[in-house]
Amino acid sequence: MPLPASIAADRDWWRHAVVYQIYPRSFADSNGDGVGDINGIRSRLPYLAGLGIDAIWINPWYPSPMKDAGYDVSDYRAIEPVFGTMADAEALIAEAHAAGIRVILDIVPNHTSDQHRWFQAALAAGPGSPERDRFIFAEGRGPAGDEPPNDWMSEFGGPAWTRVIEADGRPGQWYLRLFAPEQPDVNWNHPDIHAEFEQTLRFWFDRGVDGFRIDVAHGLVKDADLRNLDGLPFPLPDDAPDGLEHPHWDQPGVHDVFREWRAVADSYAEPKAFCGEIWVGRDHRLTAYLRPDELHTAFNFNFLQARWRAGDLRRVISATLSAHATVGAPATWVLGNHDVCRPASRYARPQELVEPNFPNLQKYLGLPSDLPTGHRRARAAALLSLALPGGAYVYAGEELGLPEVEDIPMAARQDPIVSGTGGENIGRDGCRVPLPWTSGGASFGFSPEGSVAPWLPQPSDWGRYSAEAAEADPASTLALYRRALALRSQLPALGEGDLAWVGDAGGEVLAFTREPGFGCWVNLGTEPVPLPEGTSVLLASDDLVGGRLAPDSAAWLQFA
Repeated sequence: MPLPASIAADRDWWRHAVVYQIYPRSFADSNGDGVGDINGIRSRLPYLAGLGIDAIWINPWYPSPMKDAGYDVSDYRAIEPVFGTMADAEALIAEAHAAGIRVILDIVPNHTSDQHRWFQAALAAGPGSPERDRFIFAEGRGPAGDEPPNDWMSEFGGPAWTRVIEADGRPGQWYLRLFAPEQPDVNWNHPDIHAEFEQTLRFWFDRGVDGFRIDVAHGLVKDADLRNLDGLPFPLPDDAPDGLEHPHWDQPGVHDVFREWRAVADSYAEPKAFCGEIWVGRDHRLTAYLRPDELHTAFNFNFLQARWRAGDLRRVISATLSAHATVGAPATWVLGNHDVCRPASRYARPQELVEPNFPNLQKYLGLPSDLPTGHRRARAAALLSLALPGGAYVYAGEELGLPEVEDIPMAARQDPIVSGTGGENIGRDGCRVPLPWTSGGASFGFSPEGSVAPWLPQPSDWGRYSAEAAEADPASTLALYRRALALRSQLPALGEGDLAWVGDAGGEVLAFTREPGFGCWVNLGTEPVPLPEGTSVLLASDDLVGGRLAPDSAAWLQFA
């Protein structure tokens, strides 16, 4: 189905788009089973259109045993019944397009579910079979083969290997699974894997999908010899010698995969785009994925992980823009997602105590929290990110100012990190709590009244953050986002382009200008600061103090 003319003309949309991330389980429940679904998303399209975003990214909606909330996929070309039907999905795509909103899906190419037909065939076929070659099976170490093949560790805790019981009932080979035991890594050296994912891309592109966010994009290719880590860290340090490669992250061969995928995207008349989830630390390793024949964009996680300090943020922004310029790619700014602690709660901690480059809740738990400060900083950070050159992502609930839910009972937590670490890490559930739409009600409008309880418990005061409450408050974070996104669509200075730093803004102030006639001032200090003469304030994240910019606030300025 062709795109509406209202969005079809913008062929470079991915270079400047503001994309809203929807975690479908937690967005809106239409049928009362306590789990968000596709029809729930459809019911909220007017809200999304009114917010002013350009596209939505939907986390995996494919059939899955849900051992990792859908990131264990058993069929890449169907819809999980909990979320709805293929007809529902096609209706959502059409309705979103009609509302001027593009649709980006999540694809999970590093691993499948252990219930995927190919993995089940691999288990049945036995060692040395062609079926096992589609995954990464290896013999164990030790006299009885009862030790994992190497020292690689799972992201969810413990060794990255699981041993299978063969058809004769004896312990047999081990398979690699860098995440949960139910998520076997596929072997990207096998042609069947390439063909399967190309078919999947085309299946969804043919149904009108505009792009894909690629899960664990830096992890697909593994060292053929399965070499031990021997303590090698990742990301590799900046001074790592040339030629040193991590054996299972950011291997050079991954770029060949994305060249194939770019060719698929470019074969369509209407522009398709990819955004990579790429945690590699070093800017030049990130932008290697963004060369003109590879991915279009990648999340800028260095920005997400930066502390609320003017120097830290300026260094990250400058390095990002400089590195992206070398490959002609736009930067993509992000403050949060379904895997990291919500920004209001990250910024609530004393930044001098925050460990750099760690966005997860676990490391924040022992630090004091000042949530009002966190909210002020998150609002300012939103204006900062939306003013920077390139595109941006907004995780559902950020526009409501949602904090992390830090006190979910252990028995209610569902993240496999919790079980994988024996409860030592409380996981990512706190940023996945179902959204509040109304100020009251059993689920604050997430489900119809009389429904079963939401899949994760909501705090008793969740209604204070609801969309309904925000609608009644002209100073709400929702109102701030709406005004910012409206201005962004109107001002020629915003979106793709350049910036110039202002060197004499004073104190802990981050300030830059963009042409024509735009400025962004962010006060990260503890005292109000003056704004430049000859400017008018377009938008501020907090009230000015005697005409001065308040601490922990940002302002968009118009130069005369």
